[in-house]
Amino acid sequence: MIGAVVLAAGASTRFGAPKQQLLLDEVLGRLRASSVDEIVVVEGAHPLAADARVVHCPDWERGGGASLRCGLAALADDAQAAVVVLADGPDLSPAAVDRLIERWRAGAGDVLAASYRGERGHPVLLARSAWDTVPDEGARALEPVLVPCDDLGAPGDVDYPEDLPERLR
Repeated sequence: MIGAVVLAAGASTRFGAPKQQLLLDEVLGRLRASSVDEIVVVEGAHPLAADARVVHCPDWERGGGASLRCGLAALADDAQAAVVVLADGPDLSPAAVDRLIERWRAGAGDVLAASYRGERGHPVLLARSAWDTVPDEGARALEPVLVPCDDLGAPGDVDYPEDLPERLR
């Protein structure tokens, strides 16, 4: 069983409004097109409505790691690994999610991250054995095995209104 955690707890201060609500349906649709079995969305600064299970993280201000730990704790007991995605990545490739899962199943490591032009990106996969090692800084503080996903396109990163893809404006 593979779970997915969508990190959507931030305050969206640079965007100026709760961008998560604008982007969440797109990200969830892309996750559903992958092979994950369960999806949990982590909210914090803003309440969210989603067609998925939403868990509130009261400690979201401590950092991405606190939100990630809330999401991991909410996954089913039989989840063997979790794919971590950001709610502000509307171009997430379902194939990138599946590539990480395939590499993990093939024994590539306990922490994997998609890479684009050699740079670490999202999604990230954490085997259950790595869940207890997530610090407040989040999975970014963990050293991953990089899985090249250049051919699939980066998931995007919407920080400001002008970063929104045209289809979502």
